[in-house]
Amino acid sequence: MLPAGDTLVTDKPGPKKLALAGRRAAVVPAAERVREEVGPAGLPLVLTPAVAGLDPLAWAAESRAGLEERLLRHGALLFRGFGLPGIEGLQAFVRAVCGDLLEYKERSSPRSELGDRVYTSTDYPAEQPIFPHNEHSYARRFPLKLFFSCVTAPATGGETPVGDTRRILGHIDPEIRRRFGELGWMYVRNFHPGFGLSWQTVFQTDDPARVEAYCREAGIECEWRSGGRLRTRQVRPATARHPRTGEAVWFNHATFFHVSTLPAAIREPLLRDFELEDLPNHTWYGDGSPIEPEVAEHLRQAYRREMVAPPWQEGDILLIDNMLAAHARSPFTGPRKVLVAMADPHTRDDV
Repeated sequence: MLPAGDTLVTDKPGPKKLALAGRRAAVVPAAERVREEVGPAGLPLVLTPAVAGLDPLAWAAESRAGLEERLLRHGALLFRGFGLPGIEGLQAFVRAVCGDLLEYKERSSPRSELGDRVYTSTDYPAEQPIFPHNEHSYARRFPLKLFFSCVTAPATGGETPVGDTRRILGHIDPEIRRRFGELGWMYVRNFHPGFGLSWQTVFQTDDPARVEAYCREAGIECEWRSGGRLRTRQVRPATARHPRTGEAVWFNHATFFHVSTLPAAIREPLLRDFELEDLPNHTWYGDGSPIEPEVAEHLRQAYRREMVAPPWQEGDILLIDNMLAAHARSPFTGPRKVLVAMADPHTRDDV
């Protein structure tokens, strides 16, 4: 159900039809064309067509204000049964809802680009879970909107859990919030050959000078080390205020990149082979002091208390407000193909 002022045109009236628009059913209230169902913990809001023949792109373009209002309230919207398959369907839907798609820059996870600014969600092995996070919360520039499109639903698992960052913030001990508020958090990244993404992939260049220029603009300290290796450090706030609602949210990768969050099978070999400061990814308080193990565990529990995991159905599109909702990935079996696109760019100066 959209706000009372929102209406959806069933067809585009020509000059002769305009005079009759007020006297016949050329305009149908949006409430009669789309059903809504609120998910667990208030998200996602599930939307499905209520009538046959709905033009999903026209509906989305004409309903932008109503969709934005619902996204700000719930944090995530799940569009089911709208018939927008594949890369072109996702691209068209993003443009209808909010405009141009964004390029995936300052990368942190392996993705394959399948079409113009449409990517695989994450190319990690199926048996590995992906911990909740907000896309690019470690960066100065980030997308405010994320779109996921399910092309192939897995046999089991493989959900994209979502959780309200306003509620996650409320679960965090006030003393821990205070300390992060004073110090921020630091993300240290070491680019070792054979471990994770190369710096060439992350920064989309093989020119060190261009990397340095990007880092200066993005507020990242970079250090070239022997053998062409690179170390970067960036300090960011742990919380932010949403640019449209003014609400405080927990918005960072401090827990995601902390080595203790990794599964033991990955964590233990890394700690055997590297000192903490040399790990491929690790986080600290903003002054460089270590985040205590019990604090990292407390933060993990705050996320877990809020995550809900609706199963994917083929053709689903999930729209997430990237500041109001964290997202994750569950392990899965069978083929799984979920596309992702990003839109609505913002910077730390906006929040």
